[in-house]
Amino acid sequence: MNRSLLSFAVTAALLLGTAVCSGLSARRTPEPLVVPLTQIDSHIEGWTAAGDQTLPAPTLHALAPTAYLVRTYKNDHSVLDLFVAYYAQQRAGESMHSPKHCLPGSGWEIWKHDSTVVTVRGKPFEINKYSIQNSGSRMLMFYWYQSKTRIVASEYLGKLLLARDTMFSGQTAGSIVRIMLPDTPEANAAGVAFAARLIPEMERSFGSQVISNP
Repeated sequence: MNRSLLSFAVTAALLLGTAVCSGLSARRTPEPLVVPLTQIDSHIEGWTAAGDQTLPAPTLHALAPTAYLVRTYKNDHSVLDLFVAYYAQQRAGESMHSPKHCLPGSGWEIWKHDSTVVTVRGKPFEINKYSIQNSGSRMLMFYWYQSKTRIVASEYLGKLLLARDTMFSGQTAGSIVRIMLPDTPEANAAGVAFAARLIPEMERSFGSQVISNP
């Protein structure tokens, strides 16, 4: 194949790819929440909500969620921070802002990457568990990506599944859920227990039970 034919073939392939992506994007169907995030239970596993916060305008612009919740919970011994960002539709190839990319820019050092298993209705679901620190303050962070039908820990797997959803169903709604609490000996058990109760609360917002953890 001579150079002109090769250039024509590459250009045609790019145009075709663009047309396909545009067509797939047009098939995306926005999915509103059935129950607002603000109605997530204010009492979870011994923790009581102590107030909801509003994201600063620059952060809100960067995240661009359809809906979000920033809430502090307290018990007799500690404080727990909950963050949820919901997107009614997403584009294939895009991904929600990952804490492992955002936290270093905010001064947090991730010194341990790990995962843990949360059991809901007898089913195990893997979620991320990171140990982080900033200016001598150590925190334990749990986070995962939750949609109507699944929970995913891996950002890379999430992108692949999003591309599949875009192609076959057009339903691309999803959320990122993050829990942070001081890194104490009790933090792991407390975080896992909170997550196990929070997942059904998220299901209530979606109006559908999670059935898989790829």
